Amino acid sequence: MELSVSHAQSRFSRASAELRALLRLATPIMIAQLSNTAMGFVDAVMAGRVSPRDLAAVALGNSIWIPVFLLMTGTLLATTAKVAERFGGNRQEETGPLVRQALWLALVVGLTGALVLLNARPVLQLMGVDPELIAPAMGYLQGIAFGFPAVALYYVLRCFSDGLGRTRPSMVLGICGLLLNIPLNYILIYGHLGMPAMGGVGCGWASGTVMWFMLLGMLSWVSRAPVYQPSRLFERFDKPQLPVIKRLLSVGGPIGIAVFAESSIFAVIALLIGGLGATVVAGHQIALNFSALVFMIPYALAMAVTVRVGQALGRGEPRAARFAAGVGIGVALAYACLSASLMLVCRELIAKMYSPDPAVIAVAAMLIVYSALFQFSDAIQVAAAGALRGYQDTRATMIITLFAYWGIGLPVGYALGLSNWLGEPSGPKGLWQGLVVGLTCAAVLLSVRLARSSRARIRM
Repeated sequence: MELSVSHAQSRFSRASAELRALLRLATPIMIAQLSNTAMGFVDAVMAGRVSPRDLAAVALGNSIWIPVFLLMTGTLLATTAKVAERFGGNRQEETGPLVRQALWLALVVGLTGALVLLNARPVLQLMGVDPELIAPAMGYLQGIAFGFPAVALYYVLRCFSDGLGRTRPSMVLGICGLLLNIPLNYILIYGHLGMPAMGGVGCGWASGTVMWFMLLGMLSWVSRAPVYQPSRLFERFDKPQLPVIKRLLSVGGPIGIAVFAESSIFAVIALLIGGLGATVVAGHQIALNFSALVFMIPYALAMAVTVRVGQALGRGEPRAARFAAGVGIGVALAYACLSASLMLVCRELIAKMYSPDPAVIAVAAMLIVYSALFQFSDAIQVAAAGALRGYQDTRATMIITLFAYWGIGLPVGYALGLSNWLGEPSGPKGLWQGLVVGLTCAAVLLSVRLARSSRARIRM
């Protein structure tokens, strides 16, 4: 009996220590992610105060650029896992050459992403978006494209810092970026200091400018702080080395595709309802924007789990890696209980923060109910995916994600919302029901894969 009690106390003490270490890493990431997502919240609120048309244009622009952004930054996330593994194994001097190659990769994907945004008009037309919304949506995307190369380079430096366990820089720069975004929005949306009133389009140019500011801030921080100097990142200039870049892509490419698969299903839903009018699009954008804001907490936890798992594997401690993954999923689930409860109770109040229009509020409040329902499965799947990134087991994650979202979630949502296959079409409500199904499927399959990967590493 005494041994049993002692074992339980030891396990509790170990879990407490892991939780503290995880939260030390995750808290600055959470603040950084919330700051970045809050920029989208500010864009939506300020554009919504101009008109439903401006809010709808921002919503459509977001449905294009956010999936492209997540594909790009997901691909670059391989940097975190590889840096964490080297740092855990006391090989920090190897991180400098690796990150220099990741910066070359970032430059290419950043420029490519900008070109995609600048040529997005056919996508909007193909999806049957209201012609009156296409021009302002494209103007918004042009501003975002201006900042894409900068944010790609920033993200590699952020992953480098996170992999070393230094997450404070992204927090500080995220807060500064948000504080800069608000006055820039005010100037460009409403036309002050000699600038023309651009409406929702101004949000895009404000965000693009902030992206360049954050890159310059991270460059200054990483080049000056002593903790980064053993990596010798800026000691020399390296030409692109294709073998190293290919290894980064072999891990990062599946991450990017997996993240894109999840985010793009939300984007496709926004485009599918684009023909239902500005009110429905605006209501969907409110629910989606707030869901994204809430999602940043488990997403930040997942990024911290990647670091903890990667560093444990670098130290040659696979059991510690598995334990870190389990604690991360538990914390994410606890948060989901809180977020789901608050969303159900405060759904109308949340919608009113974005828009005074009663019709928009009614649509948004209805959709926030479904967002609350998928909080639990979303928390599990993102934490499990973060742990699998730490194991650098990303190909299976990609396949599972594509199957769950595009093979299950989107077809179910389309059948319920826009077709008469399963009865009278229910519009956006049915599409969001499909999201619940897809996310639940992803949570189950990713959890099974994580259990198998962790057991395989322990047996090695």
